Amino acid sequence: MFRLSHVMLLIAANTTRLAGQGTPQSFQFTIDNIMRGPELFGREPQNVRWSGDGKWIYFSWLEPGSPWREAPRAFRVRAVAGAKPERITTVQIDSAAASTSPGRLSPDRKWRAVSSQGDLYLVDANSGAPKRLTETLALETDPSFSADGKAIYFIRDGNVFALTLDGGLTRQLTDIRTPGAATAAPAALGPLGQGGGRGQGAQATGARGDSAAQKTGQRGELLAQQKALLEAVRDKLWQDSVAAAERKALAHELAPITLLANERAQNVSVSPAGSALVIATTIPADNALNTIVPNYVTASGYTEEIPGRTKVGDAQGRGRLLFARLSDARLHALRIAPEDSTGPSAQAAVLGWNDAGTMALVVAATRDFKRRYIATVTADSGTVHVVDVLHDTAWVGGPCSRCGGWLDGGKRIWFVSEADGFAHLYTMAADGSDRRQLTSGTFEVVGVSLSRDGKTFYLSSSEGSPYEQHAWRMATAGGPRTKLTSRAGSHVALVSPDESLLADVYSEANRPPELFVMANKSGAEEAQLTVSPTKEWLAFNWVKPAIVQISASDGVQVPARIYRPKELGGVPNGAAVIFVHGAGYMHNVHNYWSSYSREYMFNQYLASKGFVVLDIDYRASAGYGRDWRTAIYRFMGGRDLQDQVDGVKYLKANNGIEPKRVGIYGGSYGGFMTLMALFTEPDWFGAGAALRSVTNWAHYNHGYTASILNFPDKDTLAYHRSSPIFFAQGLNAPLLMAHGMIDTNVNFQDIVELTERLIELKKKNWDLAVYPVEDHGFVRPSSWADEYTRIYDLFDRVLVKR
Repeated sequence: MFRLSHVMLLIAANTTRLAGQGTPQSFQFTIDNIMRGPELFGREPQNVRWSGDGKWIYFSWLEPGSPWREAPRAFRVRAVAGAKPERITTVQIDSAAASTSPGRLSPDRKWRAVSSQGDLYLVDANSGAPKRLTETLALETDPSFSADGKAIYFIRDGNVFALTLDGGLTRQLTDIRTPGAATAAPAALGPLGQGGGRGQGAQATGARGDSAAQKTGQRGELLAQQKALLEAVRDKLWQDSVAAAERKALAHELAPITLLANERAQNVSVSPAGSALVIATTIPADNALNTIVPNYVTASGYTEEIPGRTKVGDAQGRGRLLFARLSDARLHALRIAPEDSTGPSAQAAVLGWNDAGTMALVVAATRDFKRRYIATVTADSGTVHVVDVLHDTAWVGGPCSRCGGWLDGGKRIWFVSEADGFAHLYTMAADGSDRRQLTSGTFEVVGVSLSRDGKTFYLSSSEGSPYEQHAWRMATAGGPRTKLTSRAGSHVALVSPDESLLADVYSEANRPPELFVMANKSGAEEAQLTVSPTKEWLAFNWVKPAIVQISASDGVQVPARIYRPKELGGVPNGAAVIFVHGAGYMHNVHNYWSSYSREYMFNQYLASKGFVVLDIDYRASAGYGRDWRTAIYRFMGGRDLQDQVDGVKYLKANNGIEPKRVGIYGGSYGGFMTLMALFTEPDWFGAGAALRSVTNWAHYNHGYTASILNFPDKDTLAYHRSSPIFFAQGLNAPLLMAHGMIDTNVNFQDIVELTERLIELKKKNWDLAVYPVEDHGFVRPSSWADEYTRIYDLFDRVLVKR
C-alpha cells in the first residue's frame, strides 16, 4: 500500500510539473542550459517490449522535464494512435513481467518458455496469458522446450533440470562441480514448485541432525522413547529414510561433471533431446594485475579505491567450450578453432540447438581476433564440424558479428558475415554446403530476427543510404525485400506477437528517439506515442545539419556533417571547429539523432557564434564496411587523423578559413585524436580540447586495443606510433585537457602521465581541468557546463579574428 501511494504521489507531482509548463517558452541558448541534457531533450524509450496479447507496449522512460538525477521508470501505452503513456506500479510490472519477457517457442509454436524474476512460466503465444510453473527462492533461467514439447529444460544453481509439463515433476540432470567447492546434494524429486527449490532437498531427521551422537547415551535413549511413543515420529523417520535413499540413488545416477580449479560455468546449453549439453566456461587469470582508481570525494572522508580492469596484454582470463553426454557425463573440450595456436578460443558461445536436438550451433573467435569460426556440434558424440571461417588480416568485427541461428526446422543455418566487405546475411545447409548470400551491396545488416513461423527474416539495415536505418522483411529463402519503414531517419522496430504491428523507436536528425506504432506493412502511417523533450526545447529551431563529402588525400570521399553560422543566425567569425566523435567504431554522420546529443547542441551554439563546425565520420567509423572499419589497423592516429587534416583543407577551400583558425575537440577516442592532431600535425590546427583522452594505448583495455594494435609486447611499433604521449614535444597550439578523476574506462592516470610529460618538456600552453566525481561519461550538469564553457572560451580567445 505504501509503494502504491508513493507511486501515485510521483505521478501527481509529474502531472503538476507538466501542467505548469504551459505555453512554449523561448529557449535560452546558453551553454549552462544545453548542458542540462536529458532534462531538456528527454529520455529515449528503451527496453521496448510487447504485452503477450499485442495490445500494450511496455518500455522504460521519463516524462519531459524530469530531473537529471531521476532514473528511467516503467511505462506502458496502448498500441493505438492517440494513446498516452502511463507510469505503471510495481504490482503492474510484476503482473506483466512474464507475458512481456522474451522466450523460446515450443515445437508447435503455441507456447513460449519464459524466465521472469527468477521463476518459470508458460506463456500462450496467441493470447499472452502466462501460466506459472515454479515459485522458488532459487534463480531459474534459460528455459527451453524438449524436442517433443513435453518438458522444459532450465538452469538452477548452475545445473540443468527438466520439468515435465504433464505432471510437474522436476528432475536434476547434471551435477557440475568445481574442485574444492562444496557440492549440494541433488534435489529430491517432488511436485511442482518444490524439487529442492526452497532448500528442501535435504530433510533433517532431528532437531539438530542425525549424527552418531544422537543414537547413543541420553540422546539415543530419548530417540528410542519418541519412536516407541508416537506414530507421527515413526512416520516422519520412515519418510526421511525413503528420501535419503532416493537422494543416494539419484546421486549414483548423476555422474559428477568436474571442471578445472577456479573454472566456472558461464552458460549451460542442453539439447532439446535431453541427451547432451555444451558448457561455456570462464577461467580467471591467476596473475592478472588490475588497475585501481582512487576516489577522493567520499561520504567517509577517506580516500577509497575503485577496483579496475587489467591493461592490454596483461594476463587475461580464458574460457572453454565443453561437451558432455548426459548418459556418462564425460567432459571433453571442443576445439572450434583448429588453427588457433594462441591458446583456447576467446568469446566462444552457443547460438542454439536445432529443433530435434541433434546438433548445436556454436561460434568462437581466436585470441588474436583474426578468425571467427561457426561450427556444429553433434549431440551423440560431440563431433565438431566447422561450417564457416571468417578470416581478417586486421581483426574480425562489424555489426552483428555474432548473430546466427537455425532455419527450416534445423536443416539450415543463418549468420551475418563481412565476407564480401560489408555485413550481410547468409544461409547454408547444416553440413556447410549450399551457402547462399541473401543480401548484398554497399550497406550493412545490423540486426536480424525471425518470424514466429520461421519463414521470414526481419532485418534492420542501412540499405539505400548509409545515413539512415530502416526495417525490412524478406523470406528466409531470399528474394525481394520489402521496406517497411519510410520516413528518413533511424527506425528500430519490434514486431508484435501476432506480427500485425511494429513498435518503432524512430528519430530524425533534429528530434530525439520517440516511440511510434504502425501496421506491419510497407509504407504504413506511423502514430507517435511519446513526446520526450520539453516544450522549451521544442520551441527552438534545431537544425538538420547538411551532409557534405570531403575529398580525402587518398582519393576517398569522406562524409561529414556541417553546421553553418547562417543557419543559426550567426555572423561568420573567420574560424572553424572540427568535432571528433568517440569510440572509433561509431556512426555519427547520419540523418537521425546523435548519440552525442550535447555536442549536437554545442556545435549549433558554436555556429551561432560564427564558427563553421565539421563533424566527420573518419576512417574506422561504423556504417561503411570492413575496409573503412580496419583502416586504423596497427596505426590509430594515422589514416583517421589524415581525414581530419583533409577536413581542414576542405574548410580552407570552401570557407576560406586558415588552419591556424581551426580548432579540434572530442572525448575518449575523440580526445585521443585531438592530442594526436596537435602533437603530430601542428601546422593544421590552431587549438584543441582533449576530453577523457587515451594518451598511451598500453594503458587501455585488452579486448578493444589488442584487436586493433595487436599485443604491446609483440607489436611495439603499433603502440608507439599510436600513443600521443610519445609525441608531446610537438605541441605548439593551446591545449585544454579535461578528465574525470574516477574514470574507470580511460583511467585518470593517462592524463596525469601526459601532464608530467608536458612539464618535463617545459611546455606552457596547456591547461588541465579535473572533475573529481565524474567517471568516463559525465553525469552532473554542472560538470558538463564547466567543461564546455572552458572549450568555448579557448576557441573564442584563440581562433576568432579580432
